[in-house]
Amino acid sequence: MSALSSTYAVVVKDVQSELRTRYALNALVMFVVTTVSIILFALRGDQPSNTVLAGMFWVVVFFTSMSGLSRAFVSEEERGTSLTLQLIASPSVIYFGKLLFNVFLTLTLVFGVTIVYTVVFPGFTIQSLDIFLATVFLGSLGLASAATIIAAIIAKANTRGTLYPVLSFPILIVLLMTVMSATVKSLDGEPFSEAMGDVVVLISYCMVMTAGSFLLFDYVWKD
Repeated sequence: MSALSSTYAVVVKDVQSELRTRYALNALVMFVVTTVSIILFALRGDQPSNTVLAGMFWVVVFFTSMSGLSRAFVSEEERGTSLTLQLIASPSVIYFGKLLFNVFLTLTLVFGVTIVYTVVFPGFTIQSLDIFLATVFLGSLGLASAATIIAAIIAKANTRGTLYPVLSFPILIVLLMTVMSATVKSLDGEPFSEAMGDVVVLISYCMVMTAGSFLLFDYVWKD
C-alpha cells in the first residue's frame, strides 16, 4: 500500500470513529453554544467593534478546538490501538493522516462558528471574502499543525486536560494575533493587498510548524 493510500486510510479510520462516538463533534458544538451564550449575556445588547468581534471569534475557535483536537492521539491510547498503528504504518503516514483529520475538524469548527456569529451578531459582516477565506484556511492549517504535535506529546501524560492548553497557548499566540488582525481587515472591507503582511506571516507559520512537527513526530510517536 502506498503512503498516500495509507494516509487516506488513517483519515477514513478517524472520520468513521468520530461518526460513531461523536465525542469531538459534541464537545465542539456544546462549547460553541455555551461560549457564545455567555458572550451575549455579557454584552447585554451592546454592539462590539470589529476588533472585539474578531478577537472573540478566534478566542471561541481556540478554546473550542482545545476540547476536540486533543483527542487525536489520546483516543488511540485509551483504546489501546497506538501500538497497532506503530506496527502497521510509518510515522509520516500517521502524522499526515492525523493532521488532515484535524484540519477537516478545524475547518468544520470555524465554518460553524462563522454561521453562529453571522446570525447572532449583526455587526459580524464579512466584507472582504477573499481575506476571510485565506485567513480561515491558513489559520485552520496552522492551528491543526500545532494541535497535532502537541496532542502526540501529551497523549501519554496523566494530566492531559490541563497540559494541552498550557502547551498550546505559547505556540499559538503568534497565529492567534495574526488571524485576529486579518479578520478585522476582512470585516472592515479592506483590499487583499492590505492583508498581505498577515497572509505571509500565516504561510510562514504553517510551513515552519508543519515541517518542525513532521521532523519531531518520529521521536515523539515512538517514545
